[in-house]
Amino acid sequence: MAANNNNNITATNNNNNNSTNNNNSNRPAWLQQYELIGKIGEGTYGLVFLARIKSHPNRGKFIAIKKFKQSKDGDGVSPTAVREIMLLREIDHENVVKLVNVHINHADMSLYLAFDYAEHDLYEIIRHHREKINQSINQYTIKSILWQLLNGLNYLHSNWIIHRDLKPSNILVMGEGEEQGVVKIADFGLARIYQGPQKPLSENGVVVTIWYRAPELLLGAKHYTSAVDMWAVGCIFAELLTLKPLFQGQEVKTPNPFQLDQLDKIFKVLGHPTQEKWPMLGNLPYWQSDQQHIQGHKYDNPGLYSIVHLPQKSPAYDLLSKMLEYDPRKRITASQALEHEYFRIDPLPGCNALVPCQPGEKVVNYPARPVDTTTDFEGTTSVQPSQPVLSGNAVPGSVAAAPVVAARPLHRQIPMVPGMQRMPGLGMGAFNLASQSGMGGAVNPGSIPMQRGAAAQSHQQQQQQLRRNDPGMGLRGYPPPQKSRRL
Repeated sequence: MAANNNNNITATNNNNNNSTNNNNSNRPAWLQQYELIGKIGEGTYGLVFLARIKSHPNRGKFIAIKKFKQSKDGDGVSPTAVREIMLLREIDHENVVKLVNVHINHADMSLYLAFDYAEHDLYEIIRHHREKINQSINQYTIKSILWQLLNGLNYLHSNWIIHRDLKPSNILVMGEGEEQGVVKIADFGLARIYQGPQKPLSENGVVVTIWYRAPELLLGAKHYTSAVDMWAVGCIFAELLTLKPLFQGQEVKTPNPFQLDQLDKIFKVLGHPTQEKWPMLGNLPYWQSDQQHIQGHKYDNPGLYSIVHLPQKSPAYDLLSKMLEYDPRKRITASQALEHEYFRIDPLPGCNALVPCQPGEKVVNYPARPVDTTTDFEGTTSVQPSQPVLSGNAVPGSVAAAPVVAARPLHRQIPMVPGMQRMPGLGMGAFNLASQSGMGGAVNPGSIPMQRGAAAQSHQQQQQQLRRNDPGMGLRGYPPPQKSRRL
């Protein structure tokens, strides 16, 4: 697998609740190294806070801290948290969020994960264009975000990891700094390793937020693969193009995965699935059992192109339609998508998705993710009066600095570094038979040997050296473009 980051992550199991001041008297000692700014997110498994490191050498650096809720039994650490930690300890990629530290508070067995802070996410970027400036996202930004998302996802799938909860709010984008405009896949609470294809993954319960859930999941598939992530990427791609979710079904709270309204929304756009196009369709539980609503209701296909406003013969439409293929065995993989013609034509994707594509083009100043400054680490007590959220690096409690637009560099396209080879992509048939089914034998879906121990350390050192020599920050694998690159 990826280089092991054990030396970079320490679990702080400090049960000392003594404090140097009355305000923090109930806080453990490890928590006092952070200055809490406020809450920036909340999900099924816990809360996410923005904090600032107080001590050197990283004094003043912003950190995102994810606090997990206790297990359902109220006894011990959440299994979800343990799974996320175990995966993130092994992951090392520029397009995947970086786990910085792990803290355990023995007083209530609450667990805190510290990550590098990303100022933006796709949900807020899309909303900014839809509600604030009322204009579409430029093609360079869409293409750069999508390429980096696929690059990170290819890394995960090549190491047998399915994310299972890809959606705009889980796709982060770095703000001002060395990694400005770099996309980070986040929130691995539902992620799984799928080395054993014979073991049903459906026993893990309902996965993927409903609007981004693949049809095989909605129809009750007991075995599924990394193709469910690619369906979600297709939904995200369409949302970047149109500024609204592609399939907005109404979710019915139920323990089983069947969601009739969501399937209805999909069928109205893509047409009715058939066993000719999807041979395994007849084996799916809810396709068999619900003949009245699913099999009996026929849908006309209005055309996906009319929804996303793309010419049917355009490379963008071709890529999107392959991501939204009904049959998961035919659905394009992340590795194949990275090689698609869409990424070989102008505007070429770049490492910084937030800068203008052309000189003189207007810069979009995206606001930072909203910060609720009235919530503390327990999720209840007011920490300070609520303040407006500023854009750029300025957050409540920090020294506000207006972004210097003129200083932003033009975008850098993703280079092919000498000696650095992309993850090899196999042909459609071979890849789907071996990797999408999870039956690839001793190698992973990208045919890259799992790396551990000394080999992993050597690989990590090699990659770090390449990054130091790479003006494009080491984003790997960009295929040779049709036209000369602009540096």
